[in-house]
Amino acid sequence: MNSNKKKLLIPARLKPGDKIGVVAPASPFDRKAFNQGLKVLEKMGFFPYVPDGVFEKKRYLAGTDVDRAERINSLFRDKTVRAIICARGGYGSLRLLTLLDYKAIRKNPKVFVGFSDVTALLTVFYNRCGLVGFHGPMVTTLATATQKARKALYGAIASAEKIRLTSQDAVVIQAGKASGPVLVGNLTTLSHLLGTPFAPVFEGHILMLEEINEASYRLDRMLIQMKLAGCFKGLAGLVMGSFKKCGKKKDVYEVAAEIFRGAKFPILAGFDFGHVCGNPTIPVGLKATLDANANLLLFHDASTMAY
Repeated sequence: MNSNKKKLLIPARLKPGDKIGVVAPASPFDRKAFNQGLKVLEKMGFFPYVPDGVFEKKRYLAGTDVDRAERINSLFRDKTVRAIICARGGYGSLRLLTLLDYKAIRKNPKVFVGFSDVTALLTVFYNRCGLVGFHGPMVTTLATATQKARKALYGAIASAEKIRLTSQDAVVIQAGKASGPVLVGNLTTLSHLLGTPFAPVFEGHILMLEEINEASYRLDRMLIQMKLAGCFKGLAGLVMGSFKKCGKKKDVYEVAAEIFRGAKFPILAGFDFGHVCGNPTIPVGLKATLDANANLLLFHDASTMAY
């Protein structure tokens, strides 16, 4: 379903004392890092709520698909919960897409935060429900997140500021300036949505991609797959983020330059987001302007609304 035809649901801005529900939609997680992350949320002034079952394990998953999905559904339905943050990524979010209550999500829009494998949920919540989600630190990554990243998370979900992203290390692959709603996420996860009923609509969007632990040829293969599937047709712009442990940056940029040769939209590489300690919080579905010449991504509005 084309998200452009859905009413955009901007969640309510958080305030001190608000309850943030914690879910584990994918893999199990390190308890020490988890507890440290909860303390970070508490220091921000929030009340983390950990439902029963979050610590369950089934093979490489944090419990059964039905249980993981129902915890998400329950937190969206719970009027006392003002936001939801994921414990960790890993793998497993894709398995939940047919089990989620999208009517309840549309009826109860709220802040939802995660990245990596959680890309599947952020993308589908926007595509199916029009919900602006947040590509940002999770509970376990908050433990090692920089102060700047923690401040960015708070600013995105609890203030009226407009998000402005720049990167000193950015490399211009295609100059230019363009505007559109932002789609952001993990390259592998987005490519695995292709050919499913949950495949996102990329046309007209600024697409932001990041990855970790993938060889250059794998990045090449996924980008080519998306290109052949028509994902990049009509893009407003492209931002390549943190490709940590993906080989030499020079090779990654060369691959991107080859695949997007002749593109009419602005392209930046080397933006610092994704699997890094300084991972900024980026609203999914909110409109922004990408100015490749200025190494700047500027969102037009605040990412949350006042009560």
